[in-house]
Amino acid sequence: MADIAETVAQKENTEEEMRELYETSMKSLQEGGNILKGKVININSDTVIVDVGLKSEGKVPISEFLNRNGEYAVNIGDEVEVMITGREKEFGLLILSKQKVDYIRTWQKINKSFEDGTPIDGDITSEVKGGFIVDIGINAFLPISQGDIKPVKNPSSFVGRHLKFRVIKVNQRKGNVILSRRILVEEERERKKAEFWKNAKDGQILYGFVRNITDYGAFVDLGGVDGFLHLNEITWGRITHPKEYLRVGDEIKVKIIELDTEKERVSLSMKRLKPDPWEKIDEKYPPGSKVRGKVVGIVEYGVFVELEQGVEGLLHLSEMSWDKKLKNPSKIVNKNDWLELAVLDVDKEKKRISLGLKQLLSDPWDELIRKYPPVSIIKGKVKNWTDFGMFIGIEEGVDGLIHASEVSWSRRRKGVQDHYKKGTIVEAVVLNVDKENKKFSLSIKKLKEDPWRGISTKYRERDIIEGYITSITDFGIFVEIEDGVEGLIHLSEIDDLQGRSPSDVYKIDDKIKAVILNIDEKEKRIGLSIKALKKMDEKSIMENLSRDNSAFSTLRDILEPAIKKNGK
Repeated sequence: MADIAETVAQKENTEEEMRELYETSMKSLQEGGNILKGKVININSDTVIVDVGLKSEGKVPISEFLNRNGEYAVNIGDEVEVMITGREKEFGLLILSKQKVDYIRTWQKINKSFEDGTPIDGDITSEVKGGFIVDIGINAFLPISQGDIKPVKNPSSFVGRHLKFRVIKVNQRKGNVILSRRILVEEERERKKAEFWKNAKDGQILYGFVRNITDYGAFVDLGGVDGFLHLNEITWGRITHPKEYLRVGDEIKVKIIELDTEKERVSLSMKRLKPDPWEKIDEKYPPGSKVRGKVVGIVEYGVFVELEQGVEGLLHLSEMSWDKKLKNPSKIVNKNDWLELAVLDVDKEKKRISLGLKQLLSDPWDELIRKYPPVSIIKGKVKNWTDFGMFIGIEEGVDGLIHASEVSWSRRRKGVQDHYKKGTIVEAVVLNVDKENKKFSLSIKKLKEDPWRGISTKYRERDIIEGYITSITDFGIFVEIEDGVEGLIHLSEIDDLQGRSPSDVYKIDDKIKAVILNIDEKEKRIGLSIKALKKMDEKSIMENLSRDNSAFSTLRDILEPAIKKNGK
C-alpha cells in the first residue's frame, strides 16, 4: 500500500509537467507525433513491456496502470496507447508513458465537452465544501447545485457513484474544470417529457417510480413527467394514508385515467388495474346470505367490516345484539376480529352493504315468552327508578318495567321509592312480554286483591273516615281512605272556602276527616263531605263511633280540627 500511495503522489506531482507537455504534444499528435499503439507482451513486478512495432520494445512503469481502486488494470495481450519519452542506454529499450497519453486524451475530452456539450464520464471521489471532487482523468469540481435537478439532501450518497457530466467551465492553464450533472438530467427529462406527451393516451398502462408522498396521494415519475396518484385511486380497499401501500422509490404499475395536455397534468390509478369489486356485488352478496368479514373500523354507531379488498359493510349498533341497551360496539367486538354475519341489504349504486350479527343468534325474547307466561310470578332486583316507574333485572340483558301505576293500588307516591330502594329484591306478576317492542311488563299491586272488591260491605253511608289527600282539582279533593281506595270531596261539600280555591286551603298528603255520602263499588266511586260531617248531631256521631271504634276515640277528635279552623 505504501508503493501505491507513493505512486499516487508522483501522479499529482507530475500534473504540472503534463500540462506543459500537453501544449507541445498536441502539435506533434496532430502531425502523427509520437503517440503509438502497442500490445502488452510481458508484465513483471515494476514494468509492463509493450511491443509498439518498432525495432525494440518499450517499457512502461506498472504504476501508470494503477486504477482508483488501488489495483493494476493491465493484462498480457491488452492494446494500449503510449508515448515515447526516451530510450534506455543499457539494453536499448524504449522508455514509454501511458499516463502522459491519458492526460492528453483527458483534456481532449474536456475541451470537446465544453465546446459541443459531449458528456464526459467520471467518478465522484469525495465531498468538499460546496460540492464534490470528480475524477475524470484529472480532478474536477462539481458544485452541489449542479448535482441534480432537485436539492441534494444527502450529499454523501453521491460519493462513489460513476456518472456522466458536462463541462461548463475550463481554465486549462490552471487545470481547473467545473462540471454539471444537472444540465444532462434536465435535457434527458425534457427529451423523455416530449416523448411521453407524444405517445401518452387515456387508459395506457405504465411503470413509474414513487417520487414523493403526501397525505392525499403520491407523485409518480413516469420518465420526464410526474403523474399524480390520488389516495382514493391506490386501492379498492380501506386506506387512510398512502404510506400504508407505498414508499418513496417503489416501482409501481399504474393506469392513466385522465390527461390534461394544456396544463400537462396526468392522473393515475392503481386500483383500476383490477375490476371494481362492486360491479357484481348484489350477485355475490345477496340479502339473507351468510358472510365472513374482518372488523376494520369501530365508530359510535356501529362497526365497519371488510368482506374482501374494496368491499366493506356496516354492522349497525342496532343489529349487533338483541339487547337494546347496548351503547358501545367495542363491548362486543374488537378491531381485526373475524365475524360471521348475515347480509341484510345491498345498495349497489351507493356502495353500501348492511350487515347483521344478532340475526345469527337466537332471540332471547322467544325464550322469555315461553319462560314467563302472563300471571306467572318472578323475582328480581330493583335496578333503577324513572318518572314512569321502576326497572327490575330479570336476566342478563333483560329488564322488566313496573309502571308507576302498577307499583301500588295507592296513588300516593310518598315513601314508595324509599320502600323499593335500588338493589331490593321484589316479587312481581308478569303482565305481558312484548317481543316486537322488547318490553317486559310487570306489576306488584296485582299480587294483592283489588281493594275495591267488597268495599260496599266494608264502608256504609254516613260512616266517618280519615284519610290523606292524594289530589287537588278545581272541582274537589281526592282522599285515600285506604291503599287504592279513594273518595272525592266535591267542591260543594268543602266547608269554609270563603271564595278561595281548594289548593289555597289544602295540600297533598294532608290528613283529613270526612263523612261518606255514597258508595258505587262497580264504578269505584265514593262521595265524601266535610259539610255533612259538621252538620251531624252528637247522637249520629256517637252511633257512628259505636260501629267503628277504630275510627275515632272521642267526639273531640272529630270536632277539634273544625273548632281550630273556625277559631282562626
